[in-house]
Amino acid sequence: MTLPFQEPVLVFGLAVIIFLISPFMMSKLRIPGIIGPIIAGVIVGPNGLGLLERGETIQLLGTVGLLFIIFIAGLELDIDGFKKYRSRSIMFGLLSFFIPLLFGTALSYYLGFSFSAAILLGSIVGSHTLLAYPIASRLGIAKNKAVTTAIGGTLLTDTFAMLILAAVVGLAGGDTSAEFWLRLMISTILFGLVVLIGAPIAAKWFFRNSNNDGQMEFNFVLTIMFVAGAIALLAGLEPIIGAFLAGLALNRYIYDHGTLMNRIRFTGNALFIPFFLLSVGMLMDLSVLFSSPDAWIMLGVVLGSVLIGKSIASLLTSKIYHYSRLENFVIIGLTTPQAAATLAATLVGFEIGLLNVATVNAVIVMILLTCITGPYLTEKFGRRLAESEALDTPQLFDERPERILIPVANPKTTETLLDLSFVVRKAKASEEPIYPLSVVQRDVKSVQNAVANAEKMLTQAIAHAAGAEIPARSLIKVDRNAGRGIERAVAEERITTIIAGWNGQKSAKTALFGSVIDNFLDHTNERAMIVKLGHPLNTTERIVLLIPSGSDHKPGFADALRIVKGMAAQLNTVLEVLIIRDKTEPYEKLIEDIKPGVTTYIHRLASWQALYQQPVESLRKNDLVIVMSARKGTIAWHPQLDQLPSRLAVANPESFIIFYPTETGETDVRGARGTDVPKEVLFKRDYD
Repeated sequence: MTLPFQEPVLVFGLAVIIFLISPFMMSKLRIPGIIGPIIAGVIVGPNGLGLLERGETIQLLGTVGLLFIIFIAGLELDIDGFKKYRSRSIMFGLLSFFIPLLFGTALSYYLGFSFSAAILLGSIVGSHTLLAYPIASRLGIAKNKAVTTAIGGTLLTDTFAMLILAAVVGLAGGDTSAEFWLRLMISTILFGLVVLIGAPIAAKWFFRNSNNDGQMEFNFVLTIMFVAGAIALLAGLEPIIGAFLAGLALNRYIYDHGTLMNRIRFTGNALFIPFFLLSVGMLMDLSVLFSSPDAWIMLGVVLGSVLIGKSIASLLTSKIYHYSRLENFVIIGLTTPQAAATLAATLVGFEIGLLNVATVNAVIVMILLTCITGPYLTEKFGRRLAESEALDTPQLFDERPERILIPVANPKTTETLLDLSFVVRKAKASEEPIYPLSVVQRDVKSVQNAVANAEKMLTQAIAHAAGAEIPARSLIKVDRNAGRGIERAVAEERITTIIAGWNGQKSAKTALFGSVIDNFLDHTNERAMIVKLGHPLNTTERIVLLIPSGSDHKPGFADALRIVKGMAAQLNTVLEVLIIRDKTEPYEKLIEDIKPGVTTYIHRLASWQALYQQPVESLRKNDLVIVMSARKGTIAWHPQLDQLPSRLAVANPESFIIFYPTETGETDVRGARGTDVPKEVLFKRDYD
């Protein structure tokens, strides 16, 4: 058997063995597992044992892994946080690029490099790769303001680095005309417009017509990512810029902890990203350091420029915006690694003759050292930051384990209800399984066949949850009617939230929703969400929250509000709050105090008639309306709340949720739930 391995099965087999073993070895040494494939690449690569060569296969899979890293960072970027802190991202991006640029350019020029080579080396140390971002994502600090600042700054640093690279290549080729610069500027602007405008339009159309086909949705996402990368190449930029913009463009259509996002993360983290790390390690040639003194000098220049420049940029940003010490070190950890733009610019500089072999190897060793330092700092200080944020999070009223029950009756709406339950579960930060439920009526002729059909339907629900890595436990209840079966499940499984679908039609004039839903609403105190979703959840553009007067006095209101804000944060939508016949000040303070932070607009409506005349009529196609309702006889209940579901079904046939917060069973002036409501309340006409 000859070395290096050429047989594809041997090459791929050795690679996956490395991916399996290296994280275990790194954990024993208390080093982030992401560093393992890099070190393994040094050992098995052409400059080590020579078991593998950095051939076309390794380069191809490594390039795909790099695009996945940048693409996922764009998908997980907190858009609302970025908008809120965009000035910080711009400030940090400028500091993080130009401070190392000045260090690197000045030192390189002093050592005798040409001006073009010095500028190129300065831009190399000015950029950075979000190599440690998967660590921040895993620790749950991806939406921290400091992390958002660092990720937003990455867009600037890498864009500047690629523009300088394009300019240096043009200068080296003798093309310094105004036409060259104009062409580069126009192509960059057109590229950004095509990706940021075209991708969302395509995504909106596709997700509304894909019928939740998981394979098609995943292939669509890959298509957008690679097409954006290809367009970037045509514009004279690097594909990583296209991948990042593609992630930003699809950000609001692929919500966190959904099935599609899980497939993207799994594919990237399990296969392609490790290949990228392995390919970076295979570039290292440590022997050059022992044979060339110039390599040591250049290593000191580029490594010092990176560490000092990035640290100064982070420290200044932290001082200006009052970030904590932990946040400062997390920013340093995220922005220290050099790999993507650095590697691309270095290889191009070598090919056009601006950089010599000693410089290339010094840069590659610098990449190895920063790829070890950055993840280590992010892991160490990111864990402490996550712990401190957990301590700072206020404890809300309902501290029971969050258990979500989804009564399953219509296979066509099951996946939609499950997707909503994933979002609610994330908003409550629950580790509990979800509970799909099917109720079989006891008096049917063949109970066994009915139970078998129920099991088949629940199996599909469990499979959908498994695709999102959400634990699920199926329930089958045999009872006289579906409503009683749901009641039993709520009591026996200690359910805290019921998510039930509604088709918008009432079974009788006196019914609110129908006999089944009305029954469990009347006989349970738990949180309930009655759902009519006419569009895919990830295409929601705005959440409109209707709050009747007195809702802030309900015992479960704050907890329900946290769920709604969590939904808005995960779906990357604005929250439009309409308060009916009540003062806005108490709600403004409560909404501001409850995490997470989302863009919120609060309006007051003087009457219910004002609600019907203007806001309801102006609802948009992709709005999700959430009514903070109340059970009859409790605080905040009003006769109009019983008419609102039917009115919404006519006014907005797309999507709405009637949200019933948790009740304590206490009574109020309107009478206990389940008893007759006082006539002066029931017949009150409150339109003015």
